[in-house]
Amino acid sequence: MSNVKSITTDTFRTDVVEASASKPVVVDFWAEWCGPCKKLSPILDEVASELGEDVSVVKVNVDEERTLGGMFQIMSIPSVLIFRNGEKVDEFVGLRSKPDIVAQIQKQL
Repeated sequence: MSNVKSITTDTFRTDVVEASASKPVVVDFWAEWCGPCKKLSPILDEVASELGEDVSVVKVNVDEERTLGGMFQIMSIPSVLIFRNGEKVDEFVGLRSKPDIVAQIQKQL
């Protein structure tokens, strides 16, 4: 079972901003129709399982949560933002390998 949960505009403050005070929060902006998003999703699920309590991985469906997509000027998906202490500290766009993603997250641990 995945440790990844979907968030909304209403839960963003709690699930990302506040949660990032204690650990990095990885936010995956995706859409159902996005092929690369479907390939990235299981990789992020594995990362979430492997890093366990050290990191939180959440997903934002850009079709359902347009406000969040606009807030962070998401122009291409998948877009992944990494938050720490309430601020965006890193990001990447597109499909990446699991080792690349893990290395990027570990910089924030």
